[in-house]
Amino acid sequence: MVREGGVTGRGIYSSTVTHLTVAITVESLESAHAAAARSAEHGADLVEYRIDSFADDADAVAALVEGSPLPCVVTCRPTWEGGAYEGDDQHRIAVMERAGLAGPAYLDIELATYERSANLRQKVELVVDHAGQARGTDTGLILSAHDFERRPRDLFQKIEAMRDAEACRVIKVVWWARSLRDNIEAFEILRDAHKPTIALCMGEFGLPSRVLAKKFGALLTFSGLADETVAAPGQVGLDRMKGLFRWDALNAATAVYGVISWPVGHSMSPAIHNAGFDAAGHNGVYLPLPIPPEYEHFKATVGAWLDYAPLDFRGASVTLPHKEHLLRFVRESGGTVEPLAEQIGAANTLTVADDGGLRASNTDYAGALDAVCETLGVERAGLAGRRVAVIGAGGAARAVVAGFVDCGCGVTIYNRTVVKAERLAEELGGASGAVVAAPLDDLAGSECDIYVNCTSLGMSPEVEGTPVDVAPGSWGAETVVFDTVYNPVETRLLREAKAAGCRTISGVEMFVRQAAAQFEGWTGQTAPVDVFRSVLLTQLSG
Repeated sequence: MVREGGVTGRGIYSSTVTHLTVAITVESLESAHAAAARSAEHGADLVEYRIDSFADDADAVAALVEGSPLPCVVTCRPTWEGGAYEGDDQHRIAVMERAGLAGPAYLDIELATYERSANLRQKVELVVDHAGQARGTDTGLILSAHDFERRPRDLFQKIEAMRDAEACRVIKVVWWARSLRDNIEAFEILRDAHKPTIALCMGEFGLPSRVLAKKFGALLTFSGLADETVAAPGQVGLDRMKGLFRWDALNAATAVYGVISWPVGHSMSPAIHNAGFDAAGHNGVYLPLPIPPEYEHFKATVGAWLDYAPLDFRGASVTLPHKEHLLRFVRESGGTVEPLAEQIGAANTLTVADDGGLRASNTDYAGALDAVCETLGVERAGLAGRRVAVIGAGGAARAVVAGFVDCGCGVTIYNRTVVKAERLAEELGGASGAVVAAPLDDLAGSECDIYVNCTSLGMSPEVEGTPVDVAPGSWGAETVVFDTVYNPVETRLLREAKAAGCRTISGVEMFVRQAAAQFEGWTGQTAPVDVFRSVLLTQLSG
């Protein structure tokens, strides 16, 4: 029998184990059992057999249950509640009744079906465990409700009906998330549960509810055997759940971090930071956090996540289009803004202190400076007086220029649109003359110690692009050429600089070191930089 938990000191149910459950769409007995066996090998606790298209033969369904390599949930979801079954309910429930006699861990029946017909309800109750059950069975009844459009208006009425149904062992509610804020309501449902409960949000915004189900005591959460075989929108593959999102290490005390962006699916930061938590033994998990581009969305979502204390939301990487929003949000919240981030006008890191205080900082410039210092074998103070050429005048250039100026360097900004470079030079150099602007064509005649490309030229897939058509004549063994582009790892600019005898730095180093600065600010531990680098290079090569 699957262990389900008990009652907390608050008199409310809490699961002692959250079962990682692989949903399998059944096409044949053999393929379903093979998928269940692979699920067991990869560490799943349960499987859910979705028999929507396999419900013609009740005996075959019984054999599916009897031969299952893992304890199982049997579900036959009709089209009117998001499934693929198109037949009549009498046949469907007869098949589920036969499955129940075979001894699955659970049968999943829609609340709407259960309430609609006393006859169907009686058939279900004949094969599941409840107080009035005369025959011995351990099979539990999951009553479920799904909404593929939004949070249902009668969500709590549905939960109450499931709670009051004597034969219902498990409450299951699933709805389509409209924002990350929907997850908080799912977490509250789990915290206030009076029976074993599953509360999940579908879609891209719903991922936290699936990963953090264990933190909040859900009976189970679902994954696919692989990302390509998931049975519901927002599910992730078993290996990604256990590997990327550290499923086995999660518990009620796990701190939550993430990367805030729009879109966010391309980000490599979850792989890097979660691997770092593993290496450092830090009890944290790092999630992709999609927030639409407007400030109102950022403020409402981040504010709600911070206000919900049980979440233990302790920090985030913040990237486009929200870097300016982070500064504004922290200012409005009475938090602290790093002076250089204020000067740059953008922050990429939110840190939440133990007392709830907020700090906005910028680790982009720190990552660039640390990469250059490592190459030159100097501390930041050792950069003073060096001549730096920054190519480009966008957001990345702004951070890099501010960092080098803060270290006492003289900086020339080279850009095709000179007016934009002049404006940036005036903002960051002021009357000091530490920053000047020049047209990109002047780069060939420059004589600098350090060259930094802050444009996207050379980025995959346009890998033959380069910001330097004619290499400066001063390039040689004492010159450092740094490309902030990290895909590909070695750009055309770096290949040509290396051929000219220069010391070169890949954008991988900046990415890794800015992530390391974030990690150390959040955890207070030394970042495993070698792990970060290895993970990033693996991601790029894959």
